[in-house]
Amino acid sequence: MTIVTPPANVSWVPLDFQHGPCSSSDSNAAAPAGVQPSLVDLLRQDQLRADDVQRRLRSPNSTYDESKGQAGTSGETDTSYQAKVRAQWGSRTRNRPTNEKQQGSQVSIDPAATSGDGGLLPGVIQTVVLDTASDVAWVQCVPCPVPPCHPQTDTFYDPTNSGTYAAFPCNSPACRQLGPYANGCINNQCQYRVTYPDGSSTSGTYSSDLLTLNPTTRVSKFQFGCSHVDQGNFDTQTAGIMALGGGPESLASQTAATYGSVFAYCLPPTASYLGFFVLGAPRVAASRFVVTPMLRDPRVPTFYRVLLRDIVVAGQRLNVAPAVFAAGSVLDSRTAITRLPPTAYQALRAAFRSRMSTYRMAAPKGILDTCYDFTGVRSVKVPRIALVFDRNAAVELDPSGILFNGCLAFAANADDRMAGILGNVQQQTIEVVYDVGGGAVGFRRNAC
Repeated sequence: MTIVTPPANVSWVPLDFQHGPCSSSDSNAAAPAGVQPSLVDLLRQDQLRADDVQRRLRSPNSTYDESKGQAGTSGETDTSYQAKVRAQWGSRTRNRPTNEKQQGSQVSIDPAATSGDGGLLPGVIQTVVLDTASDVAWVQCVPCPVPPCHPQTDTFYDPTNSGTYAAFPCNSPACRQLGPYANGCINNQCQYRVTYPDGSSTSGTYSSDLLTLNPTTRVSKFQFGCSHVDQGNFDTQTAGIMALGGGPESLASQTAATYGSVFAYCLPPTASYLGFFVLGAPRVAASRFVVTPMLRDPRVPTFYRVLLRDIVVAGQRLNVAPAVFAAGSVLDSRTAITRLPPTAYQALRAAFRSRMSTYRMAAPKGILDTCYDFTGVRSVKVPRIALVFDRNAAVELDPSGILFNGCLAFAANADDRMAGILGNVQQQTIEVVYDVGGGAVGFRRNAC
C-alpha cells in the first residue's frame, strides 16, 4: 500500500477504489450487494452509463424515462469500480441523546467540531462515490427501511440526530432551482428525485447540513438529497453520491465562492493504492501541468468537456482528421472505459495491435474487442499511448490506463458525430484539475 501525504493548507481528502486493502469501507461485509461484479456486469453498466451521457448531450432538456429503460438491467447499479471518499455528515449537540450504535459511529474528522459551535459533536461518516457527471449529491437518511433502501456498511445518517440539519421549504430558492430533479412537496418539505441510466433512482427530501471533508474543510448548510427510497442495487460500501457536475446543486458549485470553482482528483492505479480529492487550486507548480481549454455547453451545464486532437502510439501520431474529434470528449469520473469516435478508435486499434503482435490474442470481452491471452507471460510490455488535447496538451497514459482485464481499454462510439468520453481507467495516476471558473483543465502525470 502506498501512503499519499496531503499537501499543507488545502482541502485534501484521501480517495480509493473499493475491494482493495486500502479501501475505507468495511471489506468484510458479506452482503450480496457488496460482492464485486463480474466483468460482464461491469462492462454492461459502463455502456449504460456512456449511453446516458450521450442521450443527455443529444437531448439537453430531457429527463430519464424509466419506461424506456433497457430490459433486464433495472436494479443493477454498479458503483464498485469507481472512486470513493469519506465525508462527515451533520453534527449533534452535547445534550442530544443517541443510541449505542449511533454513538459508535461518531468518527471525528474535524477535532474543532468537538470544541466549538455551541457544543456540537461530530456527525456520521458516509462513503460516497465521486461523480463529475451529476449535479445532486445524496446519502441515505433515516427513515430508510431496507428495502426500498440498500444496506450499507456505514451507519445510516439520521437527520434527527444532527443539530445543524434543515429541510428546504417548498418555496425556497434552493427548491425552485432543482429543475428536472424536483419531485413535488410533502408537508412543505422540498422533494427531489434523481434517476440513473439503468432505471435505478434515489428520492427523498432536499435538505442542508454541515459537511466536513477534513479537519480544515467544513461546508456549512451543504445542500444534498436526504434519500428515503432507492430503486436499484447500490453496493453496500456506498452510502450515496457526491456530485461534482456543473449544475448549481453540486459540491463544486456550492463551494465556488470559497475555492474559486476549482477541484481536482487523482485516481489510483489499483485498489491497493490511495489517490486524493482536492477542493481549490492545487499546491503544485503550474509548470508541472499540461493545460487545455474546458468546453461548456449552457444547455448541458452538468458536463465538462475537452477537445481531443490526436493520439500517439509508440511515438507515432495517428493523424486522425480534426473533424473526427469536433464534438469533444466528456470528462467522467464514473465511466470506466474511454469512448472514441469510431474512426479514431479503429486507427488506435490498428496501431496497438501492430505493436502487440507478439502476444496471443483472445476472444473479445463485451465492448472490448482487442484482448490478449497473457498466460505464462512473465511481463507484458505495452506501447506507450498519449492523448493530445487542444493547445498541444499531450498526456501520456500510465500503463494501468491502457489495458483493462487484458484488453485495450478503449471502445468506439456508434458514429463520429458523438462526443467522446474520457473514462476513469485512462485517468489513473493523473491529477486532473477542473478550473471551472478559468475555463481550463490541467493534467499532471504520476501524481498518485
